[in-house]
Amino acid sequence: MIINSDILAKIKNKKIGVLYGGESYEKEVSIKSGKAVLNALKNLHLNVCGIYVDRNIICTIKKSKIDIACIMLHGLMGEDGTIQGMLELLNIPYTGCGVFANAASIDKDISKKLFKCAGILTPKWKTFKKFELVPSVKKYPVVVKPSTQGSTIGLTVVKKTSQFSNAVKNAFKYGPEIVVERFIKGKEITVGVMDGKALPIIEIVLDGDLYDFKSKYENGGSKHIIPARISKKVYKTAQRYAEKIYKLFKCKAICRVDMIVDKNDKVWVLENNTIPGMTETSLIPDACKCIGYNFENLVLKILESAL
Repeated sequence: MIINSDILAKIKNKKIGVLYGGESYEKEVSIKSGKAVLNALKNLHLNVCGIYVDRNIICTIKKSKIDIACIMLHGLMGEDGTIQGMLELLNIPYTGCGVFANAASIDKDISKKLFKCAGILTPKWKTFKKFELVPSVKKYPVVVKPSTQGSTIGLTVVKKTSQFSNAVKNAFKYGPEIVVERFIKGKEITVGVMDGKALPIIEIVLDGDLYDFKSKYENGGSKHIIPARISKKVYKTAQRYAEKIYKLFKCKAICRVDMIVDKNDKVWVLENNTIPGMTETSLIPDACKCIGYNFENLVLKILESAL
């Protein structure tokens, strides 16, 4: 495939720093995403360096003298608006969504409130803070998860009362607030959005019962079916929801919206991902292949958002 020469011309004299690592529970995935992007940019003969993010990141950024920051940080520090705010203070352009989009998307309580206000279906939920009494629910199954983690970290599908207490304790290990959410049984789908336009929808077929960390990031953990095996009406609804969320959260470049389609063909939105994975098993690169974007062109498209 021909590489987008227009974007290349804009960045050929820029020094690009690919930020990865961090201190979140998704650090290892961030490293994989960062290295994949780093290699793609090296293959394009651009002036690029890898920057491992730790507590000395401000000093590291200043010493690197980069012109553009390509953010490949997943989870806290990357998808909560922290690194974006820091880069704005340093006056360094960065890729992807801004402070608001990241902060609102990673907080499941805030994002679900925004979904609801926009008329987008999302499973009923309640939030609880640490040391607050968390009463057992009356109807199972439910999903118990931390309010500000991604990649199903700390998540448990609770099927009976005897499992509830341990699920709550587990979720609180990963943050000071948890979400208890109605479990929706159905097809797992995800809709990427590039520059405001929905990408082909991916259906995720699981090897196990839950689309967990292993299913997402290990080869053979899940299968991606493109296009998703859903009706035309449902397909349009899911893409419309995703495009609406991109606009609602003021996203830039790329986001990915995870959904469930139930047996009655209702589309339920679970969450918005502002820095989707860029590993060999990731969803966005697969969706982009279907519209003619190879990995290098996808990376260039993301980089363009920093200009």
